[in-house]
Amino acid sequence: MRIFGLDITSRPSRGKPITCATCTFEQGLLRVEGVEPLESFDAFEHMLQRPGPWVAGLDFPFGQPRQLVEDLGWPPDWEGCVARVGAMTKQEFEAVLKTYAATHPKGHKHLFRQADRAARACSPMMLYFTPVAKMFYQLAPRLMRSGVSVIPCRPNGQNRVAVEAYPGMLARKWIDRRSYKAERRKKQTQERRAAREQLAAAVESEAFAEHYGFTCSCGTSRQALIEDPAGDTLDAVLSAVQAAWACARRTQNYGMPAGCDPLEGCIADPACCNPTAAHFGPPRGTAS
Repeated sequence: MRIFGLDITSRPSRGKPITCATCTFEQGLLRVEGVEPLESFDAFEHMLQRPGPWVAGLDFPFGQPRQLVEDLGWPPDWEGCVARVGAMTKQEFEAVLKTYAATHPKGHKHLFRQADRAARACSPMMLYFTPVAKMFYQLAPRLMRSGVSVIPCRPNGQNRVAVEAYPGMLARKWIDRRSYKAERRKKQTQERRAAREQLAAAVESEAFAEHYGFTCSCGTSRQALIEDPAGDTLDAVLSAVQAAWACARRTQNYGMPAGCDPLEGCIADPACCNPTAAHFGPPRGTAS
């Protein structure tokens, strides 16, 4: 089985591409074959059309919080909601989120999905710092139009499968909250490089294999994981790890817990998809 892991940016370019780790997953071994840059949205869309079977982990929020969707009167299903967003200009979408935040009290300005709380991720409404809302705006409509089976938002039986990845939660398990990346060269430190080295070693460790249920070999790409100061290469591989974890559970809805909301989506990771966790219950407005 082919596995892809994609570290996403909302403005891909030659200097800051979407980074795609290409892997194989066979007999309990995830092998990193290489890493390639996707320098435009066209390149991203072409990647989604590669013949299956494959599973890809994409590092951006597939959905928005159900409460936001209900408050704004957007369609209550994933395809309808994403189509509504895709019909907006970038400026219109950002204005909607800014207006919502400005007219709501502290603590309700930026809402969270169930999966965000489980993963300790930022709100998918965030436009600054880590602008995941901009990633959602640019990537979710393209993902929808691709015809890929989007788990758990739109499972359609295709053998091209996308799951939501969040490498940050994987990294925290192995190096806690130590910083391992910085976009600006002057902010690079020996401590950040050491953290990348430790994280790359952890991915190939026995403890990792015990936690995720398979082993990982980075091969000749291992040094690139350490030397990339932005951490994009490492994040792409971590996204592939989460995709492989989901792939191993493809007959069990790719590991998604029964209570996850298909409008919001869910992050593919055992720490987030524990079916007994209290943060997952029936979506709001549905019968238990």
